Amino acid sequence: MTAVVALGGNALMRPGERGTAAEQRANLREVCAALRPLLDEPEIVITHGNGPQVGNELLRHERAADEAPPLPLYLAVAQTQAEIGALIESELEPVAGRPVVCLLTHVLVAEDDPAFEKPTKPIGPFYAEDEARKLEQDRGWKVVHDAGRGWRRVVPSPQPLEVVEVDAIRALLRSGAIVIACGGGGIPAARRGAHLAGVDAVIDKDRASALLAQLAAGSMRPKLEASVDFVRATGRETLITSPAALAEALQGRSGTRIRP
Repeated sequence: MTAVVALGGNALMRPGERGTAAEQRANLREVCAALRPLLDEPEIVITHGNGPQVGNELLRHERAADEAPPLPLYLAVAQTQAEIGALIESELEPVAGRPVVCLLTHVLVAEDDPAFEKPTKPIGPFYAEDEARKLEQDRGWKVVHDAGRGWRRVVPSPQPLEVVEVDAIRALLRSGAIVIACGGGGIPAARRGAHLAGVDAVIDKDRASALLAQLAAGSMRPKLEASVDFVRATGRETLITSPAALAEALQGRSGTRIRP
């Protein structure tokens, strides 16, 4: 049986923090210590969010655009997978006492998913309206007024269909390693002939985690929906909790359990 642990955004960045490498490492040190009761499981996959990190990455792209060309969103997801994976590896391996491996992971989506007709997921920095409208025209973005703080780009959040590297994940698990995969929901991709093509979208990390937990080819709502989907598909149980409450949750004294 494979245990899938999905780390939320506050596992790495807390309110009021800037998201420096030192801050994220300190937060992860606490999280990894809290995960100790699970580390005896023979097969463990760690997934994680990347919202603040990918936002910072896109901000760097914008600020340096005159010096270096901005990268597409799917590559910003790949960059933050590697960034966060490196931090988790460095803090989890000493606690686990066995290899921890970060695997850059693509997740297939359908290019005709209805989400592409109506992008809803805000990402990146805030803009004044005139600048946002210019970016919308020049880059083909969709922008909306967000939270009274300005204008932001919105992108699709399609359903995840398949974890491309699932066989590599299985092989790493069989070797005894803990695997970090599907960071930020995975790198959104579509198959075009023999090639994978990156897609500018954001995949919900809880839905990708549920898909990964079957090992098949922001708010609580996605967590609950993904958990229910997983329980219905597998007949197994899910547990929603926080790192600080994990020990009590495993003993049945806290957390949210969803059973068949």
